[in-house]
Amino acid sequence: MVEAAMSKDGKSQIQFPVVFTAGFRFFFLFAGLYAVFAMVAWVFWLGVHAAGGAFLALPINTAPHLWHAHEMMFGYTVAVMAGFFVTAVPNWTGSNEAGPAFVMIAGLVWLSGRIAVGMSSVLDPLLVAAIDLAFVPVLSIAIFGRLAQLSQLRNVIFLFLLAALFIGNLFMHLEWLGWAGGNTEAGVRLGIFASAAMIAIIGGRVVPAFTRNALNRAGHTGKLPASHKWLDRVGILSALLAVLACLPFVPEQVLGLICLVAGGVNLARLFGWVGLKTLNNPILWVLHVAYLLLGAGYIVYGSSILFAVLPETAALHLLAVGAVGCMTMAMMTRASLGHSGRPLIAPTPISIAYVLIIAGALVRTFGTQFVEYYTVMFLSGGLWIAAFSLYLGVYFPILTTPRKQK
Repeated sequence: MVEAAMSKDGKSQIQFPVVFTAGFRFFFLFAGLYAVFAMVAWVFWLGVHAAGGAFLALPINTAPHLWHAHEMMFGYTVAVMAGFFVTAVPNWTGSNEAGPAFVMIAGLVWLSGRIAVGMSSVLDPLLVAAIDLAFVPVLSIAIFGRLAQLSQLRNVIFLFLLAALFIGNLFMHLEWLGWAGGNTEAGVRLGIFASAAMIAIIGGRVVPAFTRNALNRAGHTGKLPASHKWLDRVGILSALLAVLACLPFVPEQVLGLICLVAGGVNLARLFGWVGLKTLNNPILWVLHVAYLLLGAGYIVYGSSILFAVLPETAALHLLAVGAVGCMTMAMMTRASLGHSGRPLIAPTPISIAYVLIIAGALVRTFGTQFVEYYTVMFLSGGLWIAAFSLYLGVYFPILTTPRKQK
């Protein structure tokens, strides 16, 4: 379907497909599509190797597990962030939303990055890097002016985190160019921990606020979510320090210690938000579970570094699939309903999708302690694919049709 962009005098201008008329529409739709595509490609590659086969040639110029890590973070996750920021920042600042032309251009830049990385074996690596690295600056420029307002200075921290994402992606491309040694893993960690810090900040605002509003609407007379400034500050500061501790020159023991602090403090924040009172409301409890996985993810990852309780890669997935995957799913499903004029009620398939993605995170993190590697990979990957297939089945018509009129 198409929708006309309007000029200041109210006259119809260019006809844009509905999916380009708001940032959340394009990026939440394509994030879901790419979440399925990229995981199917990864599981397919694993399946060939599990069967004893091999590929004579691949379209990518890096190891498939690094492509998988890169695309889950700098493809899928960054797309969700774009949809969130392009939609939320105008609401925070009372300014106009990004127009369809910007959404189309930014969307094409993001999509070009996915194609370039996916075809990197036949393209000049400098060209691949230039195309893929362009997206975060485009997004940052779009929101910088709004966040630089005096009333929005506390939100400038998001530009620091976007810069960390850019640097993480840059590390990976420098490695692929042969210009830097051993920084690929640092790039992945930077991306994951920058995303986790965003959850600590944004989740710390919206989870108690959304819970409080819902309980008040329901006439709840008992305890309401409570936040404590010192806990909030320490929780956010420790999450930000964890981002800096991902840099290659920082000893990993430092990152481990910071993660233990970040996990403990952010769990303490969560316990004040009366999450048990949301169990009858999936679109609310999933936010609490995502934040629980954030705190647990920090602790498990820190413990894996300091005490070797789990392989580091397995532990990292509790943050990547658990906290980031679950929170991005939660925010996409909630924001898409609100901004399209629909009630904030998760349909049954979406409630199932929440459970599937949580189960996938737990299987990927702890599964190899009990069963062999490929079984864990196929099961966790299948749960992710099923979760996002349900998301697409429900939200494709929501994201591609005009807003419901009240």
